[in-house]
Amino acid sequence: MAAERLPGTSAAEQLPPAFPERAAWGTAGKLRAWQAEALEQYFRDQPKDFLAVATPGAGKTTFALRVAAELLAQRVVNRVTVVAPTEHLKVQWADSASRVGIKLDPHFKNAQGKHAPGYHGVAITYAQVAAKPVLHHNRTAAGRTLVILDEVHHGGDALSWGDAVREAFGPAVRRLSLTGTPFRSDTSPIPFVTYAPDENGIRTSVADYSYGYGRALKDSVVRPVLFLAYAGAMSWRTRAGDEMSHVLGEETTKDINSQAWRTALDPGGDWIPAVLKAADRRLTEVRRTVHDAGGLVIATDQDNARAYAKVLRELTGEAPTVVLSDEAGASARIEKFQNSTDRWMVAVRMVSEGVDVPRLCVGVYATSSATPLFFAQAIGRFVRARKRGETASVFLPSVPILLALANTMEVERDHALDRPKNEDENDVVVFDDQAMEQANREEGASDQLGSFEALGAEALFDRVLFDGGEFGTGGAIGSEDELDFIGIPGLLEPDQVHELLRTQQARQAKRKTDAAPPAPEPEISELDHRAMKEERNQLQSLVGAWSRRTGTPHATVHVELRKACGGPAVAQATQEQIHARIKKLQGWFVGKK
Repeated sequence: MAAERLPGTSAAEQLPPAFPERAAWGTAGKLRAWQAEALEQYFRDQPKDFLAVATPGAGKTTFALRVAAELLAQRVVNRVTVVAPTEHLKVQWADSASRVGIKLDPHFKNAQGKHAPGYHGVAITYAQVAAKPVLHHNRTAAGRTLVILDEVHHGGDALSWGDAVREAFGPAVRRLSLTGTPFRSDTSPIPFVTYAPDENGIRTSVADYSYGYGRALKDSVVRPVLFLAYAGAMSWRTRAGDEMSHVLGEETTKDINSQAWRTALDPGGDWIPAVLKAADRRLTEVRRTVHDAGGLVIATDQDNARAYAKVLRELTGEAPTVVLSDEAGASARIEKFQNSTDRWMVAVRMVSEGVDVPRLCVGVYATSSATPLFFAQAIGRFVRARKRGETASVFLPSVPILLALANTMEVERDHALDRPKNEDENDVVVFDDQAMEQANREEGASDQLGSFEALGAEALFDRVLFDGGEFGTGGAIGSEDELDFIGIPGLLEPDQVHELLRTQQARQAKRKTDAAPPAPEPEISELDHRAMKEERNQLQSLVGAWSRRTGTPHATVHVELRKACGGPAVAQATQEQIHARIKKLQGWFVGKK
């Protein structure tokens, strides 16, 4: 018979559904429905190990601290250890725990040996555990310890880390594992997680309780996400001197897509400033109803982060908060931004996982990371709901893999220990941080000649993705076609968002139909996509040559050609318009202006 469940501490009974200031819509008592359900299950079964998988923003911290408070009240445990991925999250856990009367020391160092008097326990990182597993084994064995493993998939980041976590926390009386993304690319088992064969015999992680994004969205626990995708013409030069071009969003090889994507993210091109300007307009619209709404730009590296911050400062007249990894003062800057009404924060990796800044409503995915794990963690920064009707808006490059991830936000994944025997290793999708970093270091087949130089990057509004549907037919930057979607109110129910997106799409289609003159039947040559591609490549080569001759940036050359010949950007130009620009540019070379 299960032990009688005793009331928690007075402070724990007052614990809100999630920190900070989020109401419990449609939930039982003080807890959200899923939290109350998981809590009942936990104290009914009284497990030594329990894995709770809940989407980012659902309130895993609240659930875990309620378990801790009641186990302390029942005297099942007399100390608590929280293990988190980063230094900032240690402090965040300690702050949250203090609100319910649990005192955790986030500044504990391995050299101390034991935590200071007056604390119930410590908050440490996985790296600390890996550095001295024996120390933490002895600490765990010295008392009746509850170990909370936050984002437990990090316990498998390296074989040594997994071994250290098992050694350190083997003596724990209770272990509570938490994650919002319990999947990895490798086959290293995550410590204290149960695996069972699925219908195909693949050993897969088994959660004791799961609460996915789809269910959380229906419960209004998280925000729906509006993805605004941007395409455009990209050109770059390889180390061998070959000039290449591609229209972002069009079908091509993975390698060409990767290079075009990296070119778009170059802070020296026109794509980033255009998208940041659009995102800032969107933030202004959202702030009409969500007055403290903030924005976050996620960059690939520190150099790009600083460059993006400079662009934002020039656009807005306000210096954004810049957070670079786990550097000194990063936690303080995040906390200051969290408690302010400042518009923008720019970060590399620090804010991708677990960091709680609920006022983030607008994001720019300006990174070359494409793993499902990183994407889920990054988008998780924007889905933490505070009011009914809040909608998150994320701007991203129109790259097939990102569009696919955006369209499958509700898919729940588990960690598999085995690979199907017929699986092509080249098609394996990577999930974990280590694999992602390795992928980012590798350039792919098209880069075997060396690194590349970004030459030009134009931006075009492509489409909007929402709840598995796609809306819009593209448009120029600053056009009505773009502004119709950017101007959607920031406080709407999901069905209202759907209806408004359909309305805007119909308006856009009618506008284009009314503006377009009757077109004659195109000749076969006009439909030849191969000829179109050759014309575009020829134009890009001539633009590159003219740029080298005159020192004029590629983007400026394209603008001058459009002024001289008329027509839209390269991505939307007809074959005749591209041919006219080629003729005009050839004339420039012989002195004809």
